[in-house]
Amino acid sequence: MHTLLPFLLAMVAAIVLLNAWATHLKIAYPVLLVVAGLLVSFIPGLPIVRIHPDLIFFIFLPPLLFEASWTISFKEMKKWWRMIGSFAFLVVLFTAFSVALVANHFIPGFTIALGFLLGGIVSPPDAVSTGAITKFVKIPKATSVILEGESLLNDASSLIIFRFALVAAGTGQFVWQQAALSFLWMVIGGAGIGLLLAWIFVKTHKRLPLDAQSHITLTIIEPYCLYWVAEQVHCSGVLAIVSGGLFMSARRLVFLNSASRIQSFSVWESFVFILNGIVFLIIGLELPEIVEGVRAEGIPLRAAIGYGVLITGVLIVARIISSYAALIATLIFRPSVAPISRSNRRRWLMPLLLGWTGMRGVVSLAAALAIPITLDNGAAFPHRNLILVITFVAILLTLLVQGLTLPYLIARSRLFDGLFNEEAEEQIRQKMKQGLKQHLYQFLKAKHEKELNGQASMEKFLTLWEERAKATDDRWMNVKTKSLFVEMLESQRQYLAELNKDPLIDEAIIRQQLYQIDLEEERLKII
Repeated sequence: MHTLLPFLLAMVAAIVLLNAWATHLKIAYPVLLVVAGLLVSFIPGLPIVRIHPDLIFFIFLPPLLFEASWTISFKEMKKWWRMIGSFAFLVVLFTAFSVALVANHFIPGFTIALGFLLGGIVSPPDAVSTGAITKFVKIPKATSVILEGESLLNDASSLIIFRFALVAAGTGQFVWQQAALSFLWMVIGGAGIGLLLAWIFVKTHKRLPLDAQSHITLTIIEPYCLYWVAEQVHCSGVLAIVSGGLFMSARRLVFLNSASRIQSFSVWESFVFILNGIVFLIIGLELPEIVEGVRAEGIPLRAAIGYGVLITGVLIVARIISSYAALIATLIFRPSVAPISRSNRRRWLMPLLLGWTGMRGVVSLAAALAIPITLDNGAAFPHRNLILVITFVAILLTLLVQGLTLPYLIARSRLFDGLFNEEAEEQIRQKMKQGLKQHLYQFLKAKHEKELNGQASMEKFLTLWEERAKATDDRWMNVKTKSLFVEMLESQRQYLAELNKDPLIDEAIIRQQLYQIDLEEERLKII
């Protein structure tokens, strides 16, 4: 422990430094992390870090998926549910099927079951990698929502494929009738358990007298509870986390106070960042052992890397084909919701760009590492090390090739030029703020008219509302005015919640204003 702990701390420090370097270079930090993981494997004398395969999913996936479900806007997902649903389920299934056929045909000893297992591992694009890459370029909100929503849901669909293929590869049997019933139970049961537990968690947060630290601690525990309970009854733990996370995210104003919401943002952002970095470095530490295992199977390393390049090509081509198929189907069956473009050239370039965003990342790594070392009969799991090498090559190539070229392609193609209307967005912000001012004025007049009359402090409070940001003297903020101020802030939240029902208003703008209100409430506590 005394030798391992400094090494783990050094890993975290390396992750931080790599992120800082990536920001300086204006490239996505997962690109540097995966390269660092590869370089780490060549350093002699490093301690071997092993995590039991059964614990990989339980340690890393629940918080990563839970945080992603809190970040995304469910309101925006509903706008593009057809596109998100097709990419999250149909495209994942098509990709896994393509990988299975190619692997079975070109990789010696690879059965269809092993091919589907590999396909379930490498089929889901990584939301963290895509988000980290696209933050350096401007893309339309709709495209961003589609990518985020797809990444959230395709993790669940790909891991369901992974789970069935794992059973088939281990037992050599696959009964379609049992699989269909099991699939329905995994999906319906997983989503149902997630919603039920999330409802219980919300009630617990509301009724217990918790401070900000306790609220945040519970939110860290809850995704693990969602996953564990669902898995105990053989449901999809991933779907439980996603459904439960979306349910709780939509009710964060109900059961979390302002301090909890502000502090949890920083805590969760740091927590997820460290988890992502550790997964990439762990695979780097295990690479020497994995390579030795591949060679022990009689497979040259060059051949294993070649298989990885082949599967990566299948992933890219399958996603691009799926993107064009989705566009053609939309133009035929739903032309009213087809992407708006000023020219046919831009319209037909859009699927190519969407297909080029399929970088692989942490979920694929975690799934590959979760393959058991041995079968139930004690025999070694077939081609486990080769699957790990192929997965790592796919992640490395998609991050380096697609990740480094995507910003250039967006800028070079000028695909999104003219689609950004910053003036309209600023007008929405100004209209929202003006609406808040009018709402507050009516709130004060309607509820506190008697207190305003004849109360110098209350009249001063109303007069200084517009200029309070410039005020340097806060002595007028007595107990009564502070209580009124808190009521006003809560009234603003209710107003914004109603305003968020307007489908034309971006929820990101609403969340930014809510965050400002939370900061204002916290400022009151130190006056």
